Amino acid sequence: MARPVAVGYVEEPDGSVLIAAGDSARWALNLLDQPRVAVEIGERAFTAVAEGLDAADHAKTIRELILRYGTPAERLGRGPSFRLRPVAERDA
Repeated sequence: MARPVAVGYVEEPDGSVLIAAGDSARWALNLLDQPRVAVEIGERAFTAVAEGLDAADHAKTIRELILRYGTPAERLGRGPSFRLRPVAERDA
């Protein structure tokens, strides 16, 4: 069953979105299990596949989230981080 979750994000030039979780975010565990996700950002809506980030991209994502939103939650970055890569409708 789909459940909406609001998360901080960083948009990438290629159209993907970077997100990161704290150490107890259930939505992140769900993405590890089922990586296909519906994304809505303002008027933009698309289907994406969540891909885990390597250490360098994880650090970049945390840094960008801090710069965008200010001081992070204490646990931000202790959980997994993802690139939400849009998939073509024929792949969805």
